[in-house]
Amino acid sequence: MKKLICMLLMAVSLTASAENPYKKFTANLPFKMAEIKAPVIPNRQVNLRDFGAVDDGVTLNTEAFAKAIDALSKQGGGRLVVPQGVWFTGPIVLKSNIDLHLEVGAVIQFSGDDTLYPIIKTSFEGLDTRRCQSPLSANGAENIAITGRGVIDGNGQFWRPVKKSKVTDAQWKEIMNRPGGVEMKKGYWVPNQGYVQGEKGANMNVPNAQTEEEWNAIKRFLRPVMISLVNCKNVLLEGVIFQNSPAWNIHPLMCENIILDNVLARNPAYAQNGDALDLESCRNALIVNSKFDAGDDGICIKSGKDKDGRRRGRPCENVVVSGCTVFAGHGGFVVGSEMSGGVKNILVENCQFLGTDVGLRFKSTRGRGGIVENININNISMTDIKTDAITFNMYYGGKSVAEMLADGDNPDNMTKMPVNEETPIFRNINIKNVVCNDAGRAMEFNGLPEMPIDGITLENVMIQAKKDAVFSNCKNIKKNNVVVKVVK
Repeated sequence: MKKLICMLLMAVSLTASAENPYKKFTANLPFKMAEIKAPVIPNRQVNLRDFGAVDDGVTLNTEAFAKAIDALSKQGGGRLVVPQGVWFTGPIVLKSNIDLHLEVGAVIQFSGDDTLYPIIKTSFEGLDTRRCQSPLSANGAENIAITGRGVIDGNGQFWRPVKKSKVTDAQWKEIMNRPGGVEMKKGYWVPNQGYVQGEKGANMNVPNAQTEEEWNAIKRFLRPVMISLVNCKNVLLEGVIFQNSPAWNIHPLMCENIILDNVLARNPAYAQNGDALDLESCRNALIVNSKFDAGDDGICIKSGKDKDGRRRGRPCENVVVSGCTVFAGHGGFVVGSEMSGGVKNILVENCQFLGTDVGLRFKSTRGRGGIVENININNISMTDIKTDAITFNMYYGGKSVAEMLADGDNPDNMTKMPVNEETPIFRNINIKNVVCNDAGRAMEFNGLPEMPIDGITLENVMIQAKKDAVFSNCKNIKKNNVVVKVVK
């Protein structure tokens, strides 16, 4: 009888798993998190070609995409099929109950013509500001998806600045020959003179423009994130390659119930602000079986910056990262530096970081505020880590760790300061079963004297590095079977 009951229970379990393949990721978590399901999209579809679209890589298909999405939306939603071909377009706006489905061989390539992208109010790098409309966006939508086996390309080279130190001589020669470009200062190329004007007057990438004329004059400086999903609920990104973004690649902001499954987000290694994924102030997210190869951070968790982030007051919480690979990037898994709304209830497991600047990267600075807590990291493999396998840096100043070390930067102020709402707090973080072969330095823990990093558990951590670990301004650091082998 007991055997029969067990068999019945197993059958029920398998049936439930078959109904929702993502259920396993929210089972037995070290925090409470609801089961997440893929959005349900109505069973109807239309083909982009039927709305006058041309796949020659030259014809602008902005109107065709808008007509197709509107037609589906009026019927209650469905799947917009993008067949094989190169579909050149301006911005695309998704609506509720729509799946943008790219068949094998389909490439959506966004135009680099900034006149196609209106300047809108938005959030950029955690601050409230204005930027150009994103190439692909949705705001307040429910039950949306971007799926298939195609490619979404942001034509980011028309937007991004380039540092000569990050490219080859041949690449630099090609970049310098691009029409309209300006070498703003020696070894630093920007797309046009308007970009020069925007950057010179900017504070943390927020320009000081006041009038519409001033905003339009610096439009190229207002480069957008490529995939902007704001206040959306029930989101699936599955199977697609996202590449060559103007700024950040994929940016879900204040979204709920979001799944990234088997995606590849990639940018050139020299892509300025070319983060692969920035999950900001989101709740209930799965990032699984995916690959990231970026010119900045790989998988990054954020929640707004400074006063703007604290005013928003929305933490990034209930996130599972599982079975992912990060190649080039400033960090494999990253929290911050924009974490002013808080970050909590995160599980990162069964991931590999191959050639990133840092493996596990936690960063902030005075002025942020916010609390980062209940972060659980397990089963991480790393190789060829350029700087630190694990770093906690509360003196982040906008540079990668490699750039800080190359420039000989030291923390600005080691003097104890008053604790207030601007003081960032990092506490209760568990890191176990980590193997790193070949890092520049094993670990760096660099907390604030007024708010030490508190309650970090390191268990079964094996690191081979050129330099030993460094710990300062931290407390309640528990180590169990932590081995650092220094190899010159």
